[in-house]
Amino acid sequence: MDITLIRTFLEVANTGSFVAACDRLFVTQSAVSLRIQRLEESLGHAMFTRSKAGAMLTPEGQQFERYALSMLKLWEEARQQIAIPEGYSRALSIGAQYSLWPRLGFRWMDEMQLNMPELSIHAELGMPERITRFLMEGVVQAALLYTPQLRSGLIAEHALDDELILVASYPDATTDLGRHFVSVDWGPEFTHALAVALPHLTDSGRSMALGALAMEYIVNRKAAAYLPARSVKRHLDAGRLHIVAGAPRFHYPSWVVYRDDLPDDLAALARSALAKVVQNAEKEQEASIEGLEVMDGSMP
Repeated sequence: MDITLIRTFLEVANTGSFVAACDRLFVTQSAVSLRIQRLEESLGHAMFTRSKAGAMLTPEGQQFERYALSMLKLWEEARQQIAIPEGYSRALSIGAQYSLWPRLGFRWMDEMQLNMPELSIHAELGMPERITRFLMEGVVQAALLYTPQLRSGLIAEHALDDELILVASYPDATTDLGRHFVSVDWGPEFTHALAVALPHLTDSGRSMALGALAMEYIVNRKAAAYLPARSVKRHLDAGRLHIVAGAPRFHYPSWVVYRDDLPDDLAALARSALAKVVQNAEKEQEASIEGLEVMDGSMP
């Protein structure tokens, strides 16, 4: 069966919409409709019930979904195995949100290959929905996420605690930021905590679902936002960003999500390597936080 049809089916099933699926697959809506039609003709059953509200799986579609995931996983395993370069005998695909990769991803790769030189590693970056979809489909076997969406076949484990702090690109900023505040989407828990602590900042005219990538936007404009403490430290040291005095800080944990069918030896390697990387990152974070507290004037 054409693997493109499988991917299209799963995208429509995940989004509940032909329109949303075509946006994610970068094809036209008519192409998505044609692919689903071909799949339904091959299987002899309708996979979706269409309506103005979107597309819902039929009972037959629900039954087929688990087989579609299995077929896609087998395809990805075969593709990765065949693609193992000369000189390597094992392969692993990992993923991460953009914000987590620079601080953990590169070091994670280095540590795994240090302990298993024959391991070939492929990395994928993206927004949480994309990485979660890749986990479910078997495109990646382990991934770093801030807000994991648990699904059948996935295991989430705590990775590293971060801290979100309010910073501005200009000195002497107060929490009365007005139009200078940029809302960065750190998930519903942060949004709720911010609404309780600083309700006047919830009506921002600029919002971004870019995580720590929003930092570059803030640095180059008269703006302020909540960003991870470890990410902004270099800009604070250089005087490009400034801590907003008196602003509350928010705890923000990150997680590693594994497929439960990851081979035991690779799972053990990934866990031990990440544990070492996290331990080193925590030491660096402690030093960074102490420096930030001095900048903020919260320490004598």
